[in-house]
Amino acid sequence: MNHETQINAVIGFAQSKLGSDVTGHGMDHLHRVAQLATHLAKEEGIDPFLPITISYLHDTIDDKLIDDVDQAIAEVKTFLQTQNYQPAEQDEIMTTITQMSFASTLGNQRLKLSLAGQIVQDADWLDALGATGISRAIYYGGKHHQVIYDPKIAPRMKMDKSEYRNLDHETIINHFYEKLFKLPAMLNTTSAKKIANEREAFMHQFIDRFLAEWDGKA
Repeated sequence: MNHETQINAVIGFAQSKLGSDVTGHGMDHLHRVAQLATHLAKEEGIDPFLPITISYLHDTIDDKLIDDVDQAIAEVKTFLQTQNYQPAEQDEIMTTITQMSFASTLGNQRLKLSLAGQIVQDADWLDALGATGISRAIYYGGKHHQVIYDPKIAPRMKMDKSEYRNLDHETIINHFYEKLFKLPAMLNTTSAKKIANEREAFMHQFIDRFLAEWDGKA
């Protein structure tokens, strides 16, 4: 089985799991992550095959999107076997998609991913930055009925995973401080950091403008 056939099957699998997503983690997100991962893989000098595969599968087992994570993980493992991914490839894919999220870095020592895994982690986090990241943060917050902003609610700067997943005291604007502004410093590759610079600056401009307008100063 050639790589093109395998990738097409992966895209179809992702479509079956996330094709109706309305939280900002649908196929448009996966396509962008795959495109960014392809670019980063070429910059880092590796074959983009595994980064593309991981890009399309990474949210199919995400506990904020999936009710039964264990079942979802089992389904991905079975799928990879049916598509003739080699055992070492399967291990690398599964390790990455279960350990690459921002939530997985909270409260524990951050796992050192393979270069392919680092590339997809970077690509995923880049899509949480810039104009697209702003749009996705608002879209996700609206889906979960978060308030836009409340100056009486301070951002939670130190959280474990369970606290991070608790949205009871979350606001959309606080999410920028609790996660998004932290991502550029956490990126793995020099190539990703270069892309992040402009995106991060744009987000800070947006927040500065938002807060000025919120107070009626602009």
